[in-house]
Amino acid sequence: MNSKDIDKSKLLPFILTAAVIIADQITKALIVANIQPWTIGAQFFGDFLRIVHVSNTGVAFSMGDSLPLVLRRLCFGIIPLVVMVLVIGVYFRNEEFNSVQRWAICGIIGGGFGNVIDRFFRSEGVIDFIDVKFYGLFGLQRWPTFNVADMAVVVCGIILLVSFLVTIVKDKTAR
Repeated sequence: MNSKDIDKSKLLPFILTAAVIIADQITKALIVANIQPWTIGAQFFGDFLRIVHVSNTGVAFSMGDSLPLVLRRLCFGIIPLVVMVLVIGVYFRNEEFNSVQRWAICGIIGGGFGNVIDRFFRSEGVIDFIDVKFYGLFGLQRWPTFNVADMAVVVCGIILLVSFLVTIVKDKTAR
């Protein structure tokens, strides 16, 4: 494999990064334009799935939303941005990641950038809009509201974890 093939195999998954960022920002713009804040815009399957318009100045599950703005910008904007830049650096230096792992990492990067964009450019914070009934599991009637970026991070994170586990098992059985 020559260096051009290696570059292509590393660059191609960034299509997913771009697709996640674009889908995330378009869906958030549609929510902001069409649904009043803190209201339900639509319901499906009874009240199982709701499209709502909420914003979050904290991180997952609104943790940290009461922190001062400067601290929130640092902890939830600048630090994640630095981490994503470091991940991209590791991504390009590492020759061990397989194709699935590269695509999963790029999906996580896309989700991370989708939410960081909101943190820097939306005064109300990150726009969340997908609200799912959780039927009292873990004491939650509804799962915390999320968005496309969040979905990309979680789904690609699970895929990445599973692919690492599969690789470990394959390596152990090959010995």
